Amino acid sequence: MKGQERPDPLRVLVVEDEYFIADDISRALIRHGAEVIGPVPTLQEARTLMVSHSIDLAVLDINLRGELVYPLVAELSRRGVPVVFATGYDTAAIPADYGAIPAWSKPFDYNALADVLPGLRRA
Repeated sequence: MKGQERPDPLRVLVVEDEYFIADDISRALIRHGAEVIGPVPTLQEARTLMVSHSIDLAVLDINLRGELVYPLVAELSRRGVPVVFATGYDTAAIPADYGAIPAWSKPFDYNALADVLPGLRRA
């Protein structure tokens, strides 16, 4: 539309070790106009992307092949990047320090997740 600027796309880091879930989340985000950073299956790959990309929000699996994602959550929090967990864990299993982080329990509707993410974008 002429004269109207579209807002910048939401840049979402996706960290998920299950290929098909990562692909489904990414496809839903792209359909909703987001730019997907990743997806990647490890903390190290996520850290590498954080250095080279501006990130508005992160969707993180909690357990990445036995490695917990909480150190990455701390790094993202220091940068002011909101986080959403996409996990097979019950919310009762999430440590209290991370209890305020929205958690989507697998399986979930990937499109519904993509719908709510823009509202979590930092100002």
